[in-house]
Amino acid sequence: YAALAREEARRYARLAPRWEAQLTDLDTGDAGDGRIRADRFSAAAEAVELFRLLFAVPAIEPVGPPPGAVPTAPLPTDDRELTRVRALLAKAEATAYPAEAEALSAKAQELMTRHRIDSARLAGVPAGPGDGVAACRIGVEPPYGEAQAILLDAVARASGCRAVWNEEHGFSTVVGDAGDLAAVELLHTSLLVQAQAALTRAEAETRAAGRRRTKTFRQSFLLAYAEHVGARLEETAEATVTESAEPEVLPVLAARDVAVTEATERMFPRMKAARVRGVSDEAGWRRGREAASLARLGVVPGELPPDPRS
Repeated sequence: YAALAREEARRYARLAPRWEAQLTDLDTGDAGDGRIRADRFSAAAEAVELFRLLFAVPAIEPVGPPPGAVPTAPLPTDDRELTRVRALLAKAEATAYPAEAEALSAKAQELMTRHRIDSARLAGVPAGPGDGVAACRIGVEPPYGEAQAILLDAVARASGCRAVWNEEHGFSTVVGDAGDLAAVELLHTSLLVQAQAALTRAEAETRAAGRRRTKTFRQSFLLAYAEHVGARLEETAEATVTESAEPEVLPVLAARDVAVTEATERMFPRMKAARVRGVSDEAGWRRGREAASLARLGVVPGELPPDPRS
């Protein structure tokens, strides 16, 4: 089906960058350049199977311009800040020190917020409902999808976006300024990597102490990690706005926030909040909060904090 998708895409003169990136990531197997080279019988069988799959797909909210359509939101044009954010997060993922990892992640959030302030300063107040607002989908799959969704929502809110989780279909839709979506996805992915590394260390330590840890330990750990890291990111974003945003920029940021909220409500009119399932492992929750609390946000990136194992 990857070859079929690429073949269909060739019909359109214009594709959104996200469509192009997803097409590039598709595995076409032995199709080479992605063109379909099947006999008539095989092609007909594949077409019937494809129609069967499409009829089983539920209706979901459209995001982004379809192939051939003109984008309704401006495309992000400045990749320099995103490159700097990516470099910081790569260092955060590579370090063995949780404190340094979260300090680097906090610095990445600070850069993202400063970029949002600069963008608001240049763009001004949105011209109308939904002006400049876009959306994208990010996979949130089992196991521990609830913790992933909570972390993504926290990252999105710290960046002026909103995230709506569709548990049944395994993804969240992030709504926000077009220039913020890529940064949100990048930071969320990096934090998941860091959370998994912290969980692996915690499990190794508990096994060394002769205690067995279960799925409830991991679930509680990740929920605590998501909740506490999200709070730290929110604090960093608010502090950056307070320190860096001129008075005339604050109404622009507020107007953008309203535009994003209204766009989210239009896209998901039946959206509702859900309670987090009960945390049943106190040790897992405690270790998750400890892993998320080790950072000194004043640490200068590159300065090695004390070894938490000492």
